[in-house]
Amino acid sequence: MDKIIEYMLAEDEGFGDITSNAVVEEGKIVNAHIKSKDEGILAGIDVIRELFEEYGVNVTFWLKDGTEISNNDVLISLKGDARTILLLERTALNLLMRMSGVATAANHYVGIVKDFEVIVAGTRKTSPAIGKFDKYALKVGGADPHRFGLDDMVLIKDNHIATCKSPLEALLKAKENTSFSNKIEIEVETLEDAIDCVKNGADIVMLDNMNPNEVKEVLDELEELDVRQNSLIEVSGGITDETILDYASLGVDIISIGALTHSSRSLNFSLKIEES
Repeated sequence: MDKIIEYMLAEDEGFGDITSNAVVEEGKIVNAHIKSKDEGILAGIDVIRELFEEYGVNVTFWLKDGTEISNNDVLISLKGDARTILLLERTALNLLMRMSGVATAANHYVGIVKDFEVIVAGTRKTSPAIGKFDKYALKVGGADPHRFGLDDMVLIKDNHIATCKSPLEALLKAKENTSFSNKIEIEVETLEDAIDCVKNGADIVMLDNMNPNEVKEVLDELEELDVRQNSLIEVSGGITDETILDYASLGVDIISIGALTHSSRSLNFSLKIEES
């Protein structure tokens, strides 16, 4: 994460902040603050604190990650070199607004299904290079981050299955070629494939792009065969805040939602330097 922030700053600075260097007196010490112009769940405050402190800016804040924030709330106060604060401003705000937006979206979905024993999870559908920030924000918002990367667990998707004769063959190959300590999840699209994979020991079976009626049919059949307890059942694909209850009420174990990271709205924050 430190290397990613370093790259973000280098990309923004280029060969130097020619505006600040032309206008702002060298060595000038100022006070500043970041204020919310929005409401939601705060995430990333420690990331931002470490960024400013690493560059010699004194930081004071009273709110922690997971705090519910409102319009006009002061999120963090700063004191330090004006040119330095201006150098860090955009990167700090971009990260804090993005992470808080993801946490807010996660908190929204988790709140909808709070009366059900179901996990709301994110996916790897995120912007390049900032996946770890998004995953942290998901946790702050109360959701599960799912996989951080390809090495976390076995997740057999349609393109893996396309190289095999069937989902079952892909599952059996994975069980044969991975360690017992690796969880195995497989994505299926039909009732028959779901039953085969549950019967053959998949840790998690993802019902991909199934509507609630199709999911109910799968769950009912697994109960009838007395194998429902063999695997966790995850649903994914186009689930929104308007449809999530239709799935949660069926008794699935996990609901994964790509929109938490690929479509969440960044919150609106601003950094203001106090006038001389």
